[in-house]
Amino acid sequence: MLKKRIASFGYAFRGIADLFGSEVNARIHAVAAILALGLGWYLDISRVEWGLIALCIAAVLSAEAFNTSLEALTDLVSPERQELARKAKDTAAGAVLLVAMGAATVGLLIFLPKLLRIWGL
Repeated sequence: MLKKRIASFGYAFRGIADLFGSEVNARIHAVAAILALGLGWYLDISRVEWGLIALCIAAVLSAEAFNTSLEALTDLVSPERQELARKAKDTAAGAVLLVAMGAATVGLLIFLPKLLRIWGL
């Protein structure tokens, strides 16, 4: 049983590597996450704000991973163009966009007032 648990972590890490290795949008989200972490450190945000930023990063990257896996599965079961396959893929991509917009809103709510204060505005 322990070997299976350890192997499952290996599969998960391989999936994460596949995600960042094959998906440009995942790499873009990762860069945005790194920038948010750097800005959070620079602006010395609170624990609660760190928690919100961490949740947003996890949500966006998870949504991107779910989208990627749904697209791969859809391509496997429906290699030809079909309306339902298009709808599934577009809806999953839309979900990523919604989560990313929510995360951007949280980032603006946390970072913008602090930056405006620094800039004297």
